[in-house]
Amino acid sequence: MRVLHVNKFLYRRGGAEGYLLDVAELQRAAGHEVEVWGMNHPENTPDLPLAHTFAPHVELEPAPGGLAGVAASMRMVWSPASGRGLARALDEFKPEIVHFHNIYHQLSPSILRPVKSRGIPSVMTLHDYKLACPNYQLLSHGRVCERCVQGSTFNAIRERCKSGSLAASSVLAIESGIHRRMDAYSPVDRFISPSHFLRDLMVRAGIPSDRITTLANVVSQPASSTRGLPRLIGVPGSARFVFAGRLSTEKGVDTLIRAMSAVHDGITLDIAGDGPERSSLERLAAEVAPSRVTFHGRLAKPEVEVLVRNARAMVVPSRWHENQPMTILESFAASIPAVVTALGGMPELVHDGVEGRVVQPNDPAALARVLTELADAPEDARRMGERARQRFDAEFTGDVHLVGLSAIYAAACRASARSEAVEG
Repeated sequence: MRVLHVNKFLYRRGGAEGYLLDVAELQRAAGHEVEVWGMNHPENTPDLPLAHTFAPHVELEPAPGGLAGVAASMRMVWSPASGRGLARALDEFKPEIVHFHNIYHQLSPSILRPVKSRGIPSVMTLHDYKLACPNYQLLSHGRVCERCVQGSTFNAIRERCKSGSLAASSVLAIESGIHRRMDAYSPVDRFISPSHFLRDLMVRAGIPSDRITTLANVVSQPASSTRGLPRLIGVPGSARFVFAGRLSTEKGVDTLIRAMSAVHDGITLDIAGDGPERSSLERLAAEVAPSRVTFHGRLAKPEVEVLVRNARAMVVPSRWHENQPMTILESFAASIPAVVTALGGMPELVHDGVEGRVVQPNDPAALARVLTELADAPEDARRMGERARQRFDAEFTGDVHLVGLSAIYAAACRASARSEAVEG
């Protein structure tokens, strides 16, 4: 099958991009012809055959000012240049199905139209909450918020939920409101949700239940598989924990650092990743947990695997409804348990005391207690890691994922054919 994956960024920027690149490799290994399409960006994976058709690069973090800012806002709503670029790619590659990922803002739903007009089936993996929440996160001023899920997107303006900025919140609210009114995502034949939590929320937001299917994410096997290797148990009272991800407010890394101030000697934390909060988090760590926290910056995937392999547990202290974090699956693949907060799709992955531990968000004291317990009981952590790996083998391998993805592709093809017949 000829498959075209579409995402605004085409390098390992985050979970969505990691998923896209991993799935593309799995599909190629299974004999499919696969290409990717997105926005021109200096960090994109090199030597992409369709790069000459990519959408023009635009930088939105931070958003440009003046006329450039106005143009960027218009592009977020509808980007004719992106639509024309994808049309050229479709005519050149001739995919049998198009798999969309994160296309918001830099690409816009304008790119859905040339796919539909050519009668090409399409699916879209929902990696976040954008279709239900203008700011993606179901988060307003650090608190979980669902006002726009079934209500007006102008709640985002009243709440100023984008960084407290009236202007930024207004742009997102207007963009989402226009897209809802024009039913901009209706050309997508089937939606994929990595978690039941996100699926149920999107049905509440208006996606018909028969057009959205839950299919868990997949990650590639660690470069040096843990299968057949003894798990490092460690010394009671001494343990390294790891966080891997974007250093932004919603990730709750500040809660994790404050928890590190309350654990006993011998417990340390490795932080892999970068983001807008890095400087403030480094200052916080120096103040409350000196010499216990190491910031590694953005690392290549093999380097992250080494940190995970040598950790007592992966920690995901988010204060927002995470969908299905790739870092949890990566820790499962390495036989490492995860410590997560009771939000979003994470409790679907981690059952407290089984594949890891579950704590309430924004509670450094509770998190510190759990980290201390895992540090003091390495055998318990090892058993949780073994169960996590068993779960990975049963639900999250490449083979399992490709079977589920093929079934969704087939459903999209049938839906597209029926739509063509009705319109014809």
